[in-house]
Amino acid sequence: MNRFVACIAMAALTAGCASTGPSADALSQRFPNQTYVLLGEVHDNAAGQRQRLQALTQAVEAGWRPAIAMEQFDRERQGDIDRARRERPGDADYVIAQATGPKSGWNWALYQPVVSLALQYDLPLLAANLSRADAAKIVRGGLGQVFAPQQQAELKLDKPLPADLVALQTATLDAGHCGNFPKAMLPGMLDAQAARDAVMAQIMKAHGDRGVVLIAGNGHVRRDIGVPRWLDRADRDDVRVLSVGYAESEVNDKAFDVLVRVPAVDRPDPCTDAVMKK
Repeated sequence: MNRFVACIAMAALTAGCASTGPSADALSQRFPNQTYVLLGEVHDNAAGQRQRLQALTQAVEAGWRPAIAMEQFDRERQGDIDRARRERPGDADYVIAQATGPKSGWNWALYQPVVSLALQYDLPLLAANLSRADAAKIVRGGLGQVFAPQQQAELKLDKPLPADLVALQTATLDAGHCGNFPKAMLPGMLDAQAARDAVMAQIMKAHGDRGVVLIAGNGHVRRDIGVPRWLDRADRDDVRVLSVGYAESEVNDKAFDVLVRVPAVDRPDPCTDAVMKK
């Protein structure tokens, strides 16, 4: 079978032939040597998520047994995840139903295979995200609306954000709002974004001895502005972090340790007048 025919045959499973970057097999072999593996995504890009799942599955099938932390579960739902696993072991759909609300906003068909993998191999499944409600409280009233002073210190949120992080995150927020970001909301938005990344890092650190995978958007796995900045190596000398971006468009290669370019999803331009007015 020639390469073209092979690509057609495998497209439905991996969509790998239209992407660039290391193969899932080559990438998977790097995972077990890491303390933290951060696997990004464009949230609605199914092709990229299939490739990510393939790499993760191959590493687990080869014997790696990390905890799996997911942005898609809010941190307060950890008890629901654990209870659902006890009640119906191996039932990923039940876990998802018990640990999410009807308006979660996630396309769970894309994430169900990751949950299934965790259940199949009895891997810890971690609710890693700061909820939208808590993020909104921070935007409106500051970190103290959600975290006590001691909690802020534990999360390393008790000091002003570094200037380079503020500059990069401000540019990212502005680009994400098509240049129309409400400047008055900027301090609160920066604090909320930092809090989300710091919370994810804290949850990952609790399981670092066995290795941890983070499933999250590309912005959260970026080395320059995301969770890696909060995985403080001062806690351990042997910490190793691997950040993998699955991106559609041109991005700064230095933002990730590994960049896998995936086919773009055909979607409306979010910055056109017609879309902005909806």
